[in-house]
Amino acid sequence: MDAEAAAAEGQVRHWTADVNGISLHVAERGAADAPAVLLIHGFPELWLSWRHQMAALAARGFRALAPDLRGYGDSSVPTDPAAYSILHLVGDLVALLDHLQLTKVFVVGHDWGAMVAWHLCLFRPDRVRAAVVLGIPYFPRGPRPMTDSFAKLGDGFYINQFQEPGRAERAFARYDVATVLKKFYALKIDEMIAPPGVEIIDFLQAPSSPIPWMTDEELGRYAEKFEKTGFTGPLNYYRMLETNWRLTAPWSGSKITVPAKFILSKNDVGLQSFGTEKYVKSGALKENVPDLEISIIEGHHFVQQEEAGTVNSEILSFLGKFPSEGGSA
Repeated sequence: MDAEAAAAEGQVRHWTADVNGISLHVAERGAADAPAVLLIHGFPELWLSWRHQMAALAARGFRALAPDLRGYGDSSVPTDPAAYSILHLVGDLVALLDHLQLTKVFVVGHDWGAMVAWHLCLFRPDRVRAAVVLGIPYFPRGPRPMTDSFAKLGDGFYINQFQEPGRAERAFARYDVATVLKKFYALKIDEMIAPPGVEIIDFLQAPSSPIPWMTDEELGRYAEKFEKTGFTGPLNYYRMLETNWRLTAPWSGSKITVPAKFILSKNDVGLQSFGTEKYVKSGALKENVPDLEISIIEGHHFVQQEEAGTVNSEILSFLGKFPSEGGSA
């Protein structure tokens, strides 16, 4: 870690809180009485994925709070797959806000963190001032689970492979953890679908050169945590998709009423296979999230790290539209 990075890291405070029956590790940057921004990471990531946003938010007078979600990093890793439902994930964050005595916060989410952010807005709009969501739009609950649609993509589709307990873990174990992570972080393909008979982790390529937006030292920090926790917790998020469909029946037909900004990367994986691009550009997303702004920017999937400056500008410009309410905000 160079001197500048060490100085920046020194401004990040780390602590844990016992909330919702687990221990949640939180990285924090910025004044404790400043308007709070809750940053929710995705797969396979950590609080560290928000390092650039935390610095930018703190410099602009916000309090950045970036937890390791359950199953990740220095937070608890429950063994029961049922402990990873969307109600648990959102419940952890609501409990964290209660622990901090924060009535309302800004929320920023990416990938699985986007799913959690949308559902935090859906379940508890009273706790969210506004949301910025990266990569995954809000898809309202359909008449059938998403896993039914995914089944049509075949066994090579990564989410289908993730459904079987132990399958992906066994495949991942053929590589060192840093290589597994690098295969995901270097994603530049249109679809996460492996050829017949091939595991997705074998299909993905790990570049021989460093990832342009991540130092080897940063990759090592991610790898250290995943070596400790393994991948079962994060994979259990995918294994709860059908359960989540059943659990969210009370919100069927509900819209997201919280003011929101959705950021779409032009080269994100799955834009075509999920119909994401058409859904966003056709106006259908705005029907489900009426108070919505949409920004389409350069970049691939891990855009908050790859295009940090652009993402920081997008987040700060949006949050700047809301008057300051101090720490409770």
